[in-house]
Amino acid sequence: MDAALLQVPIVGMEVEQFVLLAITALAGGAFGAALGALPSFVFTGFVVFLGEGLAILQREVAGLEGIDGGQLAAGVTGVIGFGAVTGPHVAFAGGVAASAYAGKKYPEMEPDGWDYHFGKDILYAFGTKPDVLAVGAVFGVVGMLINQVGAGIGTPTDTIALSVVATAFLARLAFGYPLVGTAAGDGLLDMSPFERGEKRVVTDGGVERELLATEPWLPHQYEWGNVAAIGLVGGILGGYIWIQTGSVFLGYGISAMSLLFLNLGVEKIPVTHHITLLGSVGAVVVAPIAGSVAALLAAGAFGVVTGLLGELTQRVFYAHSGTHVDPPAMAIALAMFVVAVLSMVGVLPNAGYL
Repeated sequence: MDAALLQVPIVGMEVEQFVLLAITALAGGAFGAALGALPSFVFTGFVVFLGEGLAILQREVAGLEGIDGGQLAAGVTGVIGFGAVTGPHVAFAGGVAASAYAGKKYPEMEPDGWDYHFGKDILYAFGTKPDVLAVGAVFGVVGMLINQVGAGIGTPTDTIALSVVATAFLARLAFGYPLVGTAAGDGLLDMSPFERGEKRVVTDGGVERELLATEPWLPHQYEWGNVAAIGLVGGILGGYIWIQTGSVFLGYGISAMSLLFLNLGVEKIPVTHHITLLGSVGAVVVAPIAGSVAALLAAGAFGVVTGLLGELTQRVFYAHSGTHVDPPAMAIALAMFVVAVLSMVGVLPNAGYL
């Protein structure tokens, strides 16, 4: 699918269209806060899966009973899945900000057994609490604006992922969390305090709690070798899906849907949407200059690198402060920036979906 269909830059947008988008983004951000950041992202996966399925169907048939299948698929994937309804930069960003706000405002809401900062609990659904929904709404529209401006000026990366990262850091600033935090071990990359079960005392909203001194993003997915292994597997699968279907985003959608099981408490479900997405991109950029086998191997390599980027960024920006800054979004933004630059200088034949 043409990536231009995934956003409508503010530049040249009619006033009525912008107001419509802004109001919807307010509701989308509140939706993310109501459901919780992770549950809202699972919905992203289902909607993208539907939209990409329609796109594949449209390529196989001339039309759907008089409906322009291309426009229909673009509407489902772009306008809803990656748009102001369930777009990660709107709904997920709103949910992340809501958790950051509640971590300071309502520490007493923290569920039993949660030994991270409550501001990182992106599984928590805040329901109908008006002030929390308002926070989600504000950050939903901020995320939409960052994405639209970034797309409008031609930012050489995935501007949705960039928006997710930017709004998460803005939430830290807005609600009084350190941007990076202080490492408990031997530097920011050291996860050994977590392995030793070390604790530290944290006070939020007047409530003092003993929490883990170092909080890895995924306790079951942080060792370098393990991350590389799932990166290889996910990258190959993402690349194969693109080779067989022509869809860059179908693997991403499947990975996002799989997080339903993580949200339901199934242990050790890996998070792979950044990996399968860049695996697809690896196949896209290598296929024009080599055969499908080489493209598949490139997909695996892209998956490994992206997985490791996610782990690197979580160790620096997630593990030592009190809110969620999304490692997959950071990895996608960094990886796609490199892809864009290498395409600009002629090293790669294209920039994937950018």
